[in-house]
Amino acid sequence: MDFAFDARTAELQDKLLAFMDEHVYPAEAAAAEQRARLDSPWDTPPVVEELKAEARRQGLWNLFLPDAGYGAGLTNLQYAPLAEITGRSPQLAPTALNCAAPDTGNMELLAQFGDERQRGQWLEPLLAGEIRSAFAMTEPDVASSDATNIETRIERDGDDYVITGRKWFISGAMNPQCRILIVMGKTDPDGQDPRRQQSMVLVPRDTPGLEVRRAMTVYGYEDHYHGGHAEVVFDGVRVPAANLVGEEGGGFAIAQARLGPGRIHHCMRLIGMAERAIELMCRRAVSRTAFGKPLAQQGVVQQWIGDARVAVEQLRLLVLKTAWLMDTVGNRGAHTEIQAIKIATPRTVVDILDRAVQLHGAGGVSQDFPLAELWAAARTLKLADGPDEVHLRSLARRELKRHL
Repeated sequence: MDFAFDARTAELQDKLLAFMDEHVYPAEAAAAEQRARLDSPWDTPPVVEELKAEARRQGLWNLFLPDAGYGAGLTNLQYAPLAEITGRSPQLAPTALNCAAPDTGNMELLAQFGDERQRGQWLEPLLAGEIRSAFAMTEPDVASSDATNIETRIERDGDDYVITGRKWFISGAMNPQCRILIVMGKTDPDGQDPRRQQSMVLVPRDTPGLEVRRAMTVYGYEDHYHGGHAEVVFDGVRVPAANLVGEEGGGFAIAQARLGPGRIHHCMRLIGMAERAIELMCRRAVSRTAFGKPLAQQGVVQQWIGDARVAVEQLRLLVLKTAWLMDTVGNRGAHTEIQAIKIATPRTVVDILDRAVQLHGAGGVSQDFPLAELWAAARTLKLADGPDEVHLRSLARRELKRHL
């Protein structure tokens, strides 16, 4: 087996690591200072636009899109180690490279399922980093882990669709640059096949009847760089029928196609979070003394660091295998592995971050280190894109089926 990255991946790794050292890490403190002076907490700090311009100048732009007509044309296996690097600074790096969720999934969706008009109107400005977007699927009144439960109605009325419903944790919707929402709802609620009842439509952010009601916090964080997570109400929102994405009844299949790459991107970035946590643990351990000797000489600290290194190496191999399978046999052929990394990665990285917080004492839960915010982001990914229990249930059924 050849575990080496190809020449293009290695070159991009070197460029991206230098970009992180020279631009991203120094900008973290500046971004926090600038945000405190903004008129709105949802406005983008000027340094972020500077990072985007520099990333684009260096060719570190839209790395996530495998279609060379839209993005860098990288395979999942080529993109994996790059996404890991951006995970070291998840608040800044993905946005700087135009590789931040939910825009990444929305761009993939529009590239794959959008028509020529939709791609021209919405995909092109997203690719250029001129606008942001949101994906409206999750609802507060039903168990959204089962997408067939969705209650939002999308009803045909002549040449229009009329949308009525309530969504929450709609990532990106608080950002003033959010111009378009991709909304999933039911066009055929009484259809015999529960997976053919849903459709997706494009809803411009300024459409009458669309109300962004409030921001939802995540463990108390507003998650500004994600564009926030909003509760959104659709009260008789009317859009042209031409705003339908794909075909009526195709919403469930489109959602699954969108979530496959999204899940692996999250896991790649999580490994980067874990690597940053290990680095911070080691720095802390060699610089602090307790009970007469450096923390680095305390047995429990050595165990935490050693266990973390083993766990990250295991996760990385599984994620890379999954990326390779997605490239060679497709998302369906990699279904088991996608679910496996979606379960294992957040679970493991949360534990590593928890140890890192513990090692930093009171500082670990404060704003002086990135660990608390990283922990909140990682813990949330045990829920996002399907809770662990749903993936475990599916995996177990697949294993059991072979013995029945």
